[in-house]
Amino acid sequence: MQRRGSIEVICGSMFSGKTEELLRRLKRAKIARQKVEIFKPAVDVRYSEEEVVSHDKNSIPSTPVEHSSNILLLSSEVEVVGIDEAQFFDKGLVDVCQQLADQGVRVIVAGLDMDFRRVPFGPMPALCAIADDVTKVHAVCVRCGRLANYSFRLVANDKQLMLGEMQEYQPLCRLCYNKEAKGER
Repeated sequence: MQRRGSIEVICGSMFSGKTEELLRRLKRAKIARQKVEIFKPAVDVRYSEEEVVSHDKNSIPSTPVEHSSNILLLSSEVEVVGIDEAQFFDKGLVDVCQQLADQGVRVIVAGLDMDFRRVPFGPMPALCAIADDVTKVHAVCVRCGRLANYSFRLVANDKQLMLGEMQEYQPLCRLCYNKEAKGER
């Protein structure tokens, strides 16, 4: 029986539960005795160098990789591939995911859909376009309590890639984001 591959994308702002949802899906695949491999960008060392860790400190062992092409090399005989922090990968991640899915692998990708400027981030827009299923998760706005779509950067730094936590970023809704961006509170 031939396996049917697929691409599932979990996206949203910081603190929205993307990694939690990725971990939930991967743990269920392991319970089903499927062969699972998890990858993360080597640059993400916030909580652990070799584990995918959520903000709630839930974790799963993973393989850090420097380039998306390494995922293909390290995922032979796998039924499910999980990829966290996909926005930090190179654009080649799109082709890697497509190739894995075409080979019958279930690919589950989690990442920020936008950066702190609200600009589509890395390979995420293209991954959403080719995905069989896209789940957008939301944080809670720390200012007003509404659903938050945006990761507002609290520190002065214009680099797109800046790892951080609640000291560096806050989830905000559109109205509160616009007020903060204009310097209104």
